[in-house]
Amino acid sequence: MSLHQTAAQLVTLASGEGGGHVDQHASLSPLVTGGGAFIALMLLLWITTRFNRDR
Repeated sequence: MSLHQTAAQLVTLASGEGGGHVDQHASLSPLVTGGGAFIALMLLLWITTRFNRDR
């Protein structure tokens, strides 16, 4: 098998057009993912500032 044939097969496999392809699943909304990450980071920031108080 040549390099060109191998590359063509990999592109076909990656694009999902090959045989034996599993149905696409619904992904999480970018807004939900970003919002969840933002809330998690704000929580970690709040925890860090609580432990880092000058007394």
